[in-house]
Amino acid sequence: MRPVNTPWKGSEMSSCFKIFKNLYRDSVSLMQVSARISKLPGVAQASVAMGTEANRAQLRDAGLGDAAGAGPNDLIVAVAGDEDACELALSTAADLLSSVEEADSAACNAKAAVVSLQAMLEAEPATNLALISVPGDYAAAEAEKAIRLGMNVMLFSDNVSLQQEKAVKTLARERRLMVMGPDCGTAIVNGMPLGFANVVRRGAIGLVAASGTGLQEVTCRIDQLGAGVSQALGTGGHDLHEEIGGISMLHGLDALIEDAQTRVIVLVSKPPAQAVAEKILARARAAGKPVVVNFLGAEPALIERWGVHVASTLADAAERAVALLKDVPPAINDDAREVAAREALVERRSQLAPRRRYIRGVFAGGTFCYESQLICQRQGIVAFSNTPIKGNHPLDNVWQSTAHTLVDMGDDAFTRGRPHPMIDPTLRNERIVAELRDPETAVVLFDLVLGYGAALEPAAELTTLIGDASRTGNDLPLLIAHVCGTDADPQNRNHQIHALREAGVLVANCNAQAAYWAAYVANLQKAE
Repeated sequence: MRPVNTPWKGSEMSSCFKIFKNLYRDSVSLMQVSARISKLPGVAQASVAMGTEANRAQLRDAGLGDAAGAGPNDLIVAVAGDEDACELALSTAADLLSSVEEADSAACNAKAAVVSLQAMLEAEPATNLALISVPGDYAAAEAEKAIRLGMNVMLFSDNVSLQQEKAVKTLARERRLMVMGPDCGTAIVNGMPLGFANVVRRGAIGLVAASGTGLQEVTCRIDQLGAGVSQALGTGGHDLHEEIGGISMLHGLDALIEDAQTRVIVLVSKPPAQAVAEKILARARAAGKPVVVNFLGAEPALIERWGVHVASTLADAAERAVALLKDVPPAINDDAREVAAREALVERRSQLAPRRRYIRGVFAGGTFCYESQLICQRQGIVAFSNTPIKGNHPLDNVWQSTAHTLVDMGDDAFTRGRPHPMIDPTLRNERIVAELRDPETAVVLFDLVLGYGAALEPAAELTTLIGDASRTGNDLPLLIAHVCGTDADPQNRNHQIHALREAGVLVANCNAQAAYWAAYVANLQKAE
């Protein structure tokens, strides 16, 4: 690595960046390094990114300098904060990147290095899947190379245009291959978790989803119910747009239909374009296997007429799939447990001041924010959001809540120049504390997403902050959460739930239940 270190003074704090020439790291590794140095005392902001023009523009917008000497093959570490803290952060980042480089070198000593997809195929002829995580400007070209070499593709990269996505997926379809992505963050292929996936048992339920956290929620709930997953295939969020035509979901559905290990199929997406939905549902009707469909927010009657099983929520999709697999009726909610939960909500709610009227949702998972908006809206609650559903309102200022507000902290407005909140929950935790201290907040609703790539102790820092806020006064809102993960995940779901409950958080079984609880409390406050 050949670093170029350039300090400069911003208007309020010291900032500097370091350029590592001709050094590449995938985006997850970069976000993890960024998360580590962001937590150093005195560091206000940190970003680790490849030196593409788009990334350099984001650094400029974030007030982290221009890094004009960087090119797309170079890596930039940029920090802002106290002068000494910035120097320590750059040094720490260099050490972390060097340790990765040394590990790569050790691996190369054991096995000849490969520098291209072609070389990989020559070394491993049986390889049939390429995971691509390069800057978006180059992602489509790399995906095309992989497809022409006969490989399926998981395209983790984002910032790929619809035109490029359509071209890459059309090429893959012609060669009977699948492209998962762009911006596909989660998949489980032949038992191997890819991206932000969870540790779930193998089984006979196969999934295709146009949502990363949606896929995580359904696979984890299947595991919690004692069943398992054959394959979990992501499509990227744009696949069911009219321009793309559902190419990847159709391919994944066909693959699961042909897969002897898959006995039940689950499809998850936000509502597709009508023509795309009809193609997918027609294929599902002819599957010869039970198919559960959760098109979040779609009219159930429009789906049921295709002869498939309709799920109302992500958790319901898992429960219906497991029931079909076991050939038993779908599970009915445990009335006694729900009554007990409602009683606990009423008791906690009775301690709220009348001025506390609003739900403040703070989510790491975009689909969890989307589903929660839908559920709250069905309960008569119209909310503001940085990613509003139809009928809700856009926030004028994404950093400031107003009335009922549900925000997706993984959206670009919050992750530009920062790690995703699943990797580094610092910014998300700060927002939760701010909502706790707002005298109008009745409920703080949030998620904890576990799995590979996610923060190892996501509850630890948050519960400390909650404890600090609790000591400032007795008049605090309710905290309601759900934990997406399994006990086999590196973070251990049960361990995280226990930590949250010890801090006074009410923990629901799933995202939908948490949203229903929040709406129930808010409506009680409104009625008083």
